Amino acid sequence: MTRAEQGATAPWSGAFTRLWGAAVVSSFGDALRTAALPLLATRLTDRPLLVVSVTACGYLPWIVFGLLGGAVADRVDQRRAMWTVDAVRGLLMAGFAVAVALDRASIALLIALAFALTTLQTLFDNASTALLPTLVSHEALGSANARLMTGQRIAGGLLAGPVVPLLMAAGAAVPFAADALTFLVAAALVASLRTTPPERAPRPAGSTLRAEITAGLRTLRRDPALRGLCAATALCNVGMGALIATLVLLATGWLGAGTVGYAAALTAYTVGSLAGGVVSGRLVARLGRVRSVLLAGAVQILALVVMGSVRSLVALVASLAVFGLMGMVWNVNTTTLMQERSPADMLGRVSSAFRTLGVAGAPLGALLGGAVATAWGLNTPALLAAAFFVLSVAALIPGLGADVSDGEAGRPRDESSCSDALH
Repeated sequence: MTRAEQGATAPWSGAFTRLWGAAVVSSFGDALRTAALPLLATRLTDRPLLVVSVTACGYLPWIVFGLLGGAVADRVDQRRAMWTVDAVRGLLMAGFAVAVALDRASIALLIALAFALTTLQTLFDNASTALLPTLVSHEALGSANARLMTGQRIAGGLLAGPVVPLLMAAGAAVPFAADALTFLVAAALVASLRTTPPERAPRPAGSTLRAEITAGLRTLRRDPALRGLCAATALCNVGMGALIATLVLLATGWLGAGTVGYAAALTAYTVGSLAGGVVSGRLVARLGRVRSVLLAGAVQILALVVMGSVRSLVALVASLAVFGLMGMVWNVNTTTLMQERSPADMLGRVSSAFRTLGVAGAPLGALLGGAVATAWGLNTPALLAAAFFVLSVAALIPGLGADVSDGEAGRPRDESSCSDALH
């Protein structure tokens, strides 16, 4: 049975509201920390490699532990795993805030903290993806994902940004203390959920985490829609890495728009993303989920071509707004498809495969973006990103026949395929 069949309530029920609140509070705290850590790093050292290492350690645990985190999430009570991880992260951040306040922080401590937080996140994020379908009905799953992602974008993209300078002005430790508080509040909200852990078939005797990871990957490979979505996500994240790493160069260098133009571009992307959360459901009603993702990718290709070929700040702002809108449509529906199509006892492992490939692609794209910008001009990374999005959309095409918008996903999966994957 799929997780979607076990859902019992609609969005804005008590359980979903608490999960939504935890996600929004956490996103706010994450945005504070993400902005404050590099600023603190520049105060501690003037060596660029060390400053970049703090950010790099936010990627590395996903590559090393991402698949393991998914396998563990499938073994444990996801609600308990989530609140325990957030409580531990809250205590780590509180201790770090004290170290900063006492002027005991160092680059080594920043790197260790970034690595530890992301290692814990590999379990938290996969458990969160697996928990949501137990809180809402199958019909409400897409809407629930849209509301979660929109709330997170508002908290992290719009609200946290203006607050960071104010908190930093109050003291270098204040943003980290605030982040610690958000972790603890989120832990309390998740702990208050009253859910029944899903029934799981007994694991075969002698089953190991390695074997279970392999079984999850085999299940992903056998489903054409999931296989295409996973390949598409990996490819588009290479393109996203190239774009994000060089966007500031595109706006301030190629366009000569300065920091104000760069800020306008980022704001346009955020506003577009919020609009995407609103229109996603309407697109799905007309096209189905896989076709909605396909449309989103195709439109994003056009937006990227405009960014890299039209030398105008207005064009950049408009194209980033469209890019953000379709990016939200992509994210909502790929996540929902993954939840709908994955067997209940393998959702954590399928989720971890998506995330691990996505995170691995981002730094690769950043390096490629920097290389092509140096060789051929500051506008070329956007065109490189468009090329990767073309490959991404092509990877989706074989899965078109497996669209689940007509309610097919709510039916039980072929049990033989699930049991075969365990051997």
